[in-house]
Formats: sequence, C-alpha cells, structure tokens
Amino acid sequence: MLTDAVEVYRSTRFKDCEERAFMLTAVGVPSELTHEPGGHVALWVDATTEAEARAHLTRYQLENRPRLDAFEVGELNAERLQGGEWWRAWTALTLHLDLAHLGANLAAGMWFGWVAGRLLGSGVAWLLTILAAVLANLLEGLLAPPGYRSVGASTAVFAALGLVAAYSWRERYSLPQRWALRWAPLVAGVVLLGWTGTAGEHTDVFAHLAGFGLGALLGVMAALAPARRALARLPQYLAGALALGSLLLAWSLALHS
Repeated sequence: MLTDAVEVYRSTRFKDCEERAFMLTAVGVPSELTHEPGGHVALWVDATTEAEARAHLTRYQLENRPRLDAFEVGELNAERLQGGEWWRAWTALTLHLDLAHLGANLAAGMWFGWVAGRLLGSGVAWLLTILAAVLANLLEGLLAPPGYRSVGASTAVFAALGLVAAYSWRERYSLPQRWALRWAPLVAGVVLLGWTGTAGEHTDVFAHLAGFGLGALLGVMAALAPARRALARLPQYLAGALALGSLLLAWSLALHS
C-alpha cells in the first residue's frame, strides 16, 4: 500500500499500464494501478520513488516505441471520444478501411464538393462540409455504446450532399415557380441519400443520415441573407485554410495525446 501516491502514467489501455507496473516491480519500484473515470487506468508510485520511476518509464518508452497505428490514434472510438478525445471526430474522416472504400468516397466527395463549390465557393463549401461532418461524428460518438468504432469520409460526402440540396432549395424558395421545381433540390438530395447511403455491407446509416441532416441545416442557414453577406466577406482561401487547418490540428493532438 503506497503512503504518498503520485500518478506517473495514465492510459485507456489496461495492458499498457500493467506492462509498466510489471517493469517497475522488476526494478524494485512498488506501484499500484487504479481505474479512473472515462475508461482510464492510472499507474501510481510512492512520492519518494517518483523520480526513479519516471526515469525507468522514459527508458521503457524509448526501448519499446511502437509503430504508428493510425486507426488506434485516429478512429472514431466512442469510448475514447466520450472520455475527452474529441479530435477523433476530425481524424476519423481521413481514415479508410481499404482502397475501394477510399475510392468510392473520393469519387462522390469530389462530385458533391465541386457542386457545393459552385454554389458557395470552394473554401466556404469545404469549411461547412467539414463542420457538418464533424458535428455528425461528435453526435454519433456521444450517443453510441462504448465499443463503437468507425472511420471514413462518407459522413462528409453526405454532409456535402445535404449542403447542396438545402442551399439550392432555400436560395430558390422565394422565386415564382411551381412547387415541384421549388422542392426538387431537396427531393433529389433525399433520393440520392436513400439510394447510396442506406444500403451495402458495413454501411453506417446513422452517420450518413446525421451528415446529410447537419449539412442540410448549415445549407439552409448559409442561404439566409445575413449569413450570405457574412460568408461573402470571408475569403475563400481563408475558409479553405480553416477547414484543412482543423484536420491538421486534430491529427497533431491525436499524435501527441
């Protein structure tokens, strides 16, 4: 039993903490493991041996440096996101299970992104698409059970579809035209969502629906006069830089967490 315990290591992986505790025991440094909120496990030593323990842990880390597992640090892991690793909502968008998965998302994403760019400008379109996709991932990660995991840009693809459909509908809403023409963009968007986003093996229907819905919400908001004036003052290159920068920041946090 430690009399004056100091935490020297923490992880969501019990095995990592257990291995370090075993190593400290082997070199004569007593330690204890505790389960903490958020699914974390903490490694504790006595304050009198803290410096020695940290030196051994640093040496252990250098000698056992693992290969980077992008999925381990970047996937949408519900348990870890709920524990505070919010950046996974961004990083998961850039990971794919295989080339077919990547190719399908690239093809659809480039098409919907191009159409959105024609309506809003490339930078603003991608900024709103990333924002909608991230919000959808956060929503799914917070509502899903702890064991849930997901990767892929399909959430962003359907966010772009929702953005295009709703923006086109709201932009033309006040024009004198028949109801069929007025509602055509939204109807077409929903049809495409149902056709491409709800079938197939391993399809994440909730993510697709959430991406489309949040993209549509941002599309409606962006088409309103005050938002249109505000977005018109935002340089396209700056909006694009913000979209890309948010992904880079998320990966930086993921790799250094």
